[in-house]
Amino acid sequence: MKNVLFVWGGWEGHEPKACVDLFAGILQSEGYQVTISDSLDSYLDTKLMSAQDLIVQCYTMSTITPEQEKGLLETIKNGAGYAGWHGGMADAFRNNTEYQFMVGGQWVAHPGNIIPYTVQICSSDPIVAGLSDFTMVSEQYYMHTDPSNEVLATTTFGAEYNDWIAGTVMPVVWKRRWGKGKVFFCSLGHVRKDFDVPEAREMMRRGLHWATK
Repeated sequence: MKNVLFVWGGWEGHEPKACVDLFAGILQSEGYQVTISDSLDSYLDTKLMSAQDLIVQCYTMSTITPEQEKGLLETIKNGAGYAGWHGGMADAFRNNTEYQFMVGGQWVAHPGNIIPYTVQICSSDPIVAGLSDFTMVSEQYYMHTDPSNEVLATTTFGAEYNDWIAGTVMPVVWKRRWGKGKVFFCSLGHVRKDFDVPEAREMMRRGLHWATK
């Protein structure tokens, strides 16, 4: 049995508990032992952290202490997986560049706010295999990303809101490594109902499995 720790909190606009409850339920139904926490102090619990095969965080626009950050990053470096979505992972701790280095990107804008946009599958990786391009009506994340990421899906920006970024192809889903650990990120999931889109939910589900130690 695999162990997964979900940690949620921060800005309530991203509906962190509802999103965590969704994927915690999915993983539990697939045989994972699930622990859910609403405190970053979980990262200080060495016994808890060392038992995890996967850590999933949804904790937007918050701060993390040096000790909490070290507990998280060292656990991943030693082999636990790390996965998440949207700002809960990639806009969690704006002052922590080491954390952002691990994630592989940082949110910087969502021009137009809630808009329709297309997600393009750009890989044959098993995480996206069999999925076709699809439409979201949500925030289209503009991000600063690490060129070492293995990108699985992208979106292309138009000129409607910022004409100088027209045609920019932006990563939406990627995977990478941090030491011995696997890291998976999906920029979809502004709110719980975004995962009612089958492709978004399935990519996230597969990504959680891939990242698991």
